[in-house]
Amino acid sequence: MTNVFISLPVTDLERTKAFYTALGCAINPEMSDENGVCVVWDDNVYFMMITREFFATFTEKPIVDPKVSLQTSASFALDSREEVDAAIAKGLAAGGTEPQPAQDYGFMYSRDLDDPDGNSLGFLYMVPAGEQGAEAPVAAAPVATASDVTS
Repeated sequence: MTNVFISLPVTDLERTKAFYTALGCAINPEMSDENGVCVVWDDNVYFMMITREFFATFTEKPIVDPKVSLQTSASFALDSREEVDAAIAKGLAAGGTEPQPAQDYGFMYSRDLDDPDGNSLGFLYMVPAGEQGAEAPVAAAPVATASDVTS
């Protein structure tokens, strides 16, 4: 199995740890130091959240500010619309923002979440093959707010 490491620039490592642990991720202390934090999404997916200054040592290219420019978005397929909504609610409660309304195409339900630094995460649910058409498309679903979180 291939492990995936996604490196993203951040400005505050403690805030980053708090945000991603609120989403249910673990922190790998063996791969974390004052320059970055290893966020364990699952057994094969890791986010290397690296301070902007240290991140810049890996490239001659300018490091974009994710609050104003989108360089990349990591998306995760979940098992239900409810899991998508729950992930967004946890992220909003932990200081994230939802940059646009939910997208509901009938066969796919998708919501985006920006972490406190503006790095973009997507959460989606794909209706299983054969069940497509069971859910009618909607232009935009209601957006959860931090006050909607009950857990």
